[in-house]
Amino acid sequence: MRVLIVDDSKIVCERLQQMLINIDGVKSVGQAHNTPDAIAAISEATPDVVILDIRLPGPSGIDVLKDIRAKNLPSRVIMLTNYPYPQYRKKCEALGADYFFDKVAEIENIPNVIIELAKNKLEKREENSMKDGSQK
Repeated sequence: MRVLIVDDSKIVCERLQQMLINIDGVKSVGQAHNTPDAIAAISEATPDVVILDIRLPGPSGIDVLKDIRAKNLPSRVIMLTNYPYPQYRKKCEALGADYFFDKVAEIENIPNVIIELAKNKLEKREENSMKDGSQK
């Protein structure tokens, strides 16, 4: 499970990195701190999961989410914000965000989500492997 962290706060990026470092099967593919770098990193690294701050310098994280979905990338997107207003949640969900978390109250939920996503990915891989083996 390849994870990219996108947040303008290096402190938040480091905290998330530390939260994910010991999860089996999870590999950080980097960090980005603004929208252009995020879009480039997503295209280059093709992460399974993008942890994405809504507020970034310049165009917002919502613009990054739109770019991910416009390109039909399979990345799961976890939106993260200090501004968990219902209208932001609704907009992010409408644009295809998979999760929406308040940085202050819910950031601790992210490792559990990543663990679950990694487990689901492994199960799908094993399922596909079994199908391939039975077709030969």
